[in-house]
Amino acid sequence: MLTISQRGQNMPASPIRKLVPYAEAAKKRGTKVYHLNIGQPDIETPKPVRDAIHHADFTILEYTHSAGLESYRRKLVEYYAKNGIHVNHNQIIITTGGSEAILFGFMACLDPGDEVIIPEPFYANYNGFAIAAGVKVVPLTSHIADGFALPPIEAFEEKITSKTKAIVICNPNNPTGYNYSEAEMQKLKAIILKHQLYLFADEAYREFTYDGKQFSAMHLEGVDEHIVLMDTISKRYSACGARIGAFVTKNQALLDAAMKLAQMRLCAPYLEQVAGEAACDLPDDYFDTTKAEYQARRDAIVGRLNAMDGVFCPNPGGAFYAMAKLPIDDSDKFCQWLLESFENNGQTVMLAPATGFYGTAGLGRQEVRLAYVLNIESIHAAMDCLEAALKVYPGRQ
Repeated sequence: MLTISQRGQNMPASPIRKLVPYAEAAKKRGTKVYHLNIGQPDIETPKPVRDAIHHADFTILEYTHSAGLESYRRKLVEYYAKNGIHVNHNQIIITTGGSEAILFGFMACLDPGDEVIIPEPFYANYNGFAIAAGVKVVPLTSHIADGFALPPIEAFEEKITSKTKAIVICNPNNPTGYNYSEAEMQKLKAIILKHQLYLFADEAYREFTYDGKQFSAMHLEGVDEHIVLMDTISKRYSACGARIGAFVTKNQALLDAAMKLAQMRLCAPYLEQVAGEAACDLPDDYFDTTKAEYQARRDAIVGRLNAMDGVFCPNPGGAFYAMAKLPIDDSDKFCQWLLESFENNGQTVMLAPATGFYGTAGLGRQEVRLAYVLNIESIHAAMDCLEAALKVYPGRQ
């Protein structure tokens, strides 16, 4: 009898995408759906990035070096230097999206059965990467009441075992939007030094901080061997479909191990690397406009949410996500109900239930993640839908 692997059976469905069939059905009924469930910005991919692909001059679409185009890696060195991160091009491996960078980190640093501690709620796909690598995720709960700040050192200490090999931090955070401070990052430095752990730093939203600057894990001193930076162009340049990321570390042994994984998959996509290289040449003020737009969207959505009866949403300091606590019985049921059974003037809103962002069973049942990736007019229309829905939802509490 044919069977499916335990890995395949244990792989979780995406909490961000699992409701897509219900959204498609709603659209077929003629209902307009506002997508706040996924971090797909409506901001235009920069024209120079698109033009780089359109005007790419080649006669053979050939493999690149497994580490990526050297010209692109050298451009990234300049980009990182502007952000106070000083590396050379040989300390960068171009990956197929930030996703592959995360997987490379898990597979190069941890053995099957090892543990990685991640403050929850966390980016749901960490679970999938961990299962693929045979790694156990140990969640450490942060709380909406204090804006999802980093849990105290004592809480980390209680989770550390002989199997613990790494901590993952996403800064600014997806799904909470929390921007970890320098003081919090220094606490993580103390932990990884004391227990000889890796620190995986997912910094996909580096440019989008609204209350203070982003403090990169690569800014920490004296821990070069411990730090693995996992990066991507997806959110930075509204180029989610390009699937180009970067694995960055000063740990040479780790680079050598990751390079073998990079060679196994041959190379990252050539044309998208060309696009990524062009993005590095955008003017320094490129992010001023996009950051201001996201901040205006943040202010709009958080203001609307906190004005609703029974709703609480902490003000996110970065990225383009907000977590909100709603007066509902079950976020999975509510988000499905919004698509199956509700409409407001022919419209509804698609949200991501927060249960999928927690590793601890039972948490997130009254929380949802909202991605403020639509223009302000659409955000207000979506909030009109949510406000109306909460008034008539059968499971309101």
